[in-house]
Amino acid sequence: MRRALGILVAVLWIAAVAVLTAPDFFRVERVAPIAQIIAFRSVIVLALGIAALLALLAALARSIRPLAVTILVVALIGAVANGAVVLDRGIGTESLPAKTDHAIRVMTWNTAGPATSADEIARLAVAMDADIVALPETTIETGEQVAIRMRELGHPMWAHHAKDPSTPWDAGSTTLLITPDLGDYAVIESSQDGTSTTSTVPSAVAMPVSGVGPIVVAAHAVAPRNGYMDQWRADLRWLGDQCAADNVIMAGDFNATIDHFSGLGVDGGQLGRCIDAAADSGTGSVGTWSTSWPPLLGTPIDHVMTTDAWTVTGSLVLSSVDGSGSDHRPLVVQLEPATR
Repeated sequence: MRRALGILVAVLWIAAVAVLTAPDFFRVERVAPIAQIIAFRSVIVLALGIAALLALLAALARSIRPLAVTILVVALIGAVANGAVVLDRGIGTESLPAKTDHAIRVMTWNTAGPATSADEIARLAVAMDADIVALPETTIETGEQVAIRMRELGHPMWAHHAKDPSTPWDAGSTTLLITPDLGDYAVIESSQDGTSTTSTVPSAVAMPVSGVGPIVVAAHAVAPRNGYMDQWRADLRWLGDQCAADNVIMAGDFNATIDHFSGLGVDGGQLGRCIDAAADSGTGSVGTWSTSWPPLLGTPIDHVMTTDAWTVTGSLVLSSVDGSGSDHRPLVVQLEPATR
């Protein structure tokens, strides 16, 4: 009986580690509760390391040594495999490269509504020399204040937005700032009237009025909480659909990591035709949520994504503003037009 129980525990342990390490292989990356757990790859590495240490100590007891050794070996394999994913996506960079004449910088920051002041947003955007700023959970009134303050600081921007009146608090608003240097932009009607957008918290799709320049999407997907899983999955599919054109820049709070995008990419992209700029430049494993966690233990759910019209030259997750009031960290990415 004891031997049968040990075999059962070993099989369940192997299955659990396998699923958390390669959820896409089992096609459970968007299924609760796996979706919530795999958002924290670095925590999984830490937990498997602790499990390995405990199993090593348990192996001293002769009666459970075979089971303990099995747990130890599987935990080590899982920790190494998950650690390799974390390192491959990048654990952070110190700075951005010098900005060239053709480069643009994209910043996204879920400001948690009134928790972050317009002045603080503006000062950070100017310090980062941002050309596009996506601000989920930010009203147009705050966005206009940010634009005015940036203009006063010598960095003018146009403010755009999308709003879902049915969603309370500032989570029902998403603001997008774009430099006049990129030309005139307008948010498409379906983003403004809600006929085609993310399900619960809105996203804004801005088109260049001249027809020249990137389509810019300020993204906000609903969080994968109980009762919202279907909407979350639909939001990710909708965001992938926005990356169908040749020239797209999409930035915001996706409430999802790269793992959750599995199966949603086309033509070599990770989400639609877009790839994750942070993972492409060394910061893809740095947590943008929550500021209550150390950056390497948080989850990278805020993204800047682009089609292959752009080359990523650098990215930076800013932990210096963790005391701002928002529970998200800003992400800044530098892009250059791709040479063809």
